[in-house]
Amino acid sequence: MSSDPTTPGAVPTFRTGIGASDADHIHLLGQDLAADLLGKITFGELAYWLVAKRRPTEAQRTMFEAVLVALADHGFTPTAIAARVTYLSAPDSVQGALAAGLLGGGSRFLGVTEDSAHFLNAALADLESLPSDDAGWDTVAAELVRSTKAAGRFVPGLGHPVHKQGDPRTPVLMQLARDNGTFGAHLELFAAIGRVSGDILGRELPLNGAGVCGAVLADIDLPMGVMRGFALLARCAGLLGHLAEEMTDPVGHDIYMTVDRNTDYQPHAADGS
Repeated sequence: MSSDPTTPGAVPTFRTGIGASDADHIHLLGQDLAADLLGKITFGELAYWLVAKRRPTEAQRTMFEAVLVALADHGFTPTAIAARVTYLSAPDSVQGALAAGLLGGGSRFLGVTEDSAHFLNAALADLESLPSDDAGWDTVAAELVRSTKAAGRFVPGLGHPVHKQGDPRTPVLMQLARDNGTFGAHLELFAAIGRVSGDILGRELPLNGAGVCGAVLADIDLPMGVMRGFALLARCAGLLGHLAEEMTDPVGHDIYMTVDRNTDYQPHAADGS
């Protein structure tokens, strides 16, 4: 606990359990970074440990790292374009270009991972007990989809602008979770939503990869408050790849010029109409 800074002569302290250093050591999560961690754990394992404050099991590590891989890149999304065009404008600021891409991670891109995790977690919290079979999960999912539709809201994790017939990441992540014994209640409910939503919504929408990633992260017991951060952590690697490519095979200038040369300039009237 920090000392009271109002006490005469007191020097305030600032508690952290993450890391600290002295002249001879770097301490991280109660370990000696050089002696205990370097070359002995993966970056994914460390990232999980930093957030959860506990070392993941092997199954949790496998699923966490699978999510990071699944979310690392999806081509020329707005996040990648923002990073590349920012680098075009400020090539001296790789950090600015990287930050520009990350700032674009919101409700339409990357935020679905967080939204799905929270949506599923809230629905599960309302249940008095968990279903014991697929039929029971389907009943719960159907009621959830109906109530969400009636409220005029979308079910997060349903549909994809590109993978309209099915996101290739979804079945792989679900099977990995089964194989690793981490297919928990969030994935059960998410899978059931996929089975029942078509009849209720009147059209078939695939379970997208970002949504299943949210269910996976929730099932491996990571804090709900930082769910979007994991998607951003993954996408950071993808954006760095885009920036490295932009340095050798640039497209940012072409993107800029394509917009500039095809501007449809129509001034507003003096009355603002």
